[in-house]
Amino acid sequence: MKRNRLNVFSLSFLDIITCGLGAIILLFVLVNAKGAVRRDSVTNDLRAEVNRIENLVLEGKKELILARNLLEKTLVELAETQGLSRRVIETIKDRQIELADSDKDTLAAKSHVNKLKADLKSLEEDVKRLRAGAKAQDELGTKLRPFPGQGDRQYLTDLKMGGKRILILVDASASMLAETVVGVIRRRNLNVKEKLKSPKWRQTVATVDWLTTQLPPTSQFQVYTFNETAGPLLAGSDGAWLNAGEIDKLNQTVAGIRKLVPEKGTSLLNAFNVIAEMKPAPDNIFLLSDSLPTMGAKKPWGKRVSGKKRLSLFNDAIRRLPSRVPVNIILYPMEGDPFAASAFWKLAKDTSGSFFCPSKDWP
Repeated sequence: MKRNRLNVFSLSFLDIITCGLGAIILLFVLVNAKGAVRRDSVTNDLRAEVNRIENLVLEGKKELILARNLLEKTLVELAETQGLSRRVIETIKDRQIELADSDKDTLAAKSHVNKLKADLKSLEEDVKRLRAGAKAQDELGTKLRPFPGQGDRQYLTDLKMGGKRILILVDASASMLAETVVGVIRRRNLNVKEKLKSPKWRQTVATVDWLTTQLPPTSQFQVYTFNETAGPLLAGSDGAWLNAGEIDKLNQTVAGIRKLVPEKGTSLLNAFNVIAEMKPAPDNIFLLSDSLPTMGAKKPWGKRVSGKKRLSLFNDAIRRLPSRVPVNIILYPMEGDPFAASAFWKLAKDTSGSFFCPSKDWP
């Protein structure tokens, strides 16, 4: 009898192997599913906590940005407040200084008034004594200084030399060198000696010389010159009144204007600002000029100034004049300035002063 061969990989064996493998896979699937469910249950709470913390972080960032913006705005306001406080402190200090100066000025003014009264009384006594004993009184008459004229000319004008404090304001700008624009341009490029020989300027100097001879003996006087700025002709006498009875002061003043050279532009505003600052104020003003101003407090941007602009600068300047003080005008007309004569005449009329346009051979 023939024996059958044993086949290990028979159909039954393969079925058993397959079933075992399927059982293992089924077991793995069941175990993995339970692990996923357990993992989800564990991580859900953590994920929710993470999301909550992320939301809190976002809110914190938003609040941080708002706080930073508020901080920057606060810093800007703090800087502005500090700047404003510094300005307020500086203003307070300036006002305190002004108040202290005002108190000093008040005390100084009182002592100055008392001194002036004493000086005036002394001067009156000196004048009486000089009049009683002066040998040259018959030759000078009531004049403080001699003024030799040509021949028997009479120096008759409508200028009123009265007043206790007389201010003579002289235009010393370059336009005083000649009567025409071309002449001014030509003469301002010459040397000092030739400038001083200008007929127009020599006439102005002679006018100042003549005015000083007409001052009342008991009066006080001051001579200021102006171009772009203004200042006293006699050095060291800023804001001070000089006694007309002191002949040396008069002679020094006339000697000073003989050496002065006209130059630069014309600022009538700066000249009238000086008058506004004089304490006490003048009660009679003599203005020697030839034309309307070419600038205000500062130089203009352009080189040419129109006639209307010059008239506007003139009107701005006269607002600085003290009220109820007569302004006497001695005008030396300048070519190309048609508004000057009427403007200066109106100023003299409005202030109850005199307007005088001298001939070329006066005084």
